[in-house]
Amino acid sequence: MSSFAQWTDGDLILVCHLQPKASKSEFAGQHGDALKIRIQAPPVEGKANTELVKFLAKQFGVAKSDVEIISGELNRHKRVRIRKPVKLPPDISPAAGSDH
Repeated sequence: MSSFAQWTDGDLILVCHLQPKASKSEFAGQHGDALKIRIQAPPVEGKANTELVKFLAKQFGVAKSDVEIISGELNRHKRVRIRKPVKLPPDISPAAGSDH
């Protein structure tokens, strides 16, 4: 299992490291023990968090209301809960789902 992904009762908890103001929103490999995510939005007035939720919802096939920032709201380092993800993006190691 990858160090940044953990399953809890069918929900996926991701440890993320955000890079705001990127040219496009995308997964960018690992950053230490976190999944690096580039986000197009700037880190002002919650725009990067909003874009992160929207990006993750689309990648995992869930509604935006099923993506919750658990910690790190004002930080680049965040923990995010994805409730019952429908799909796993190819950038997320399939091994992360082995406890599923």
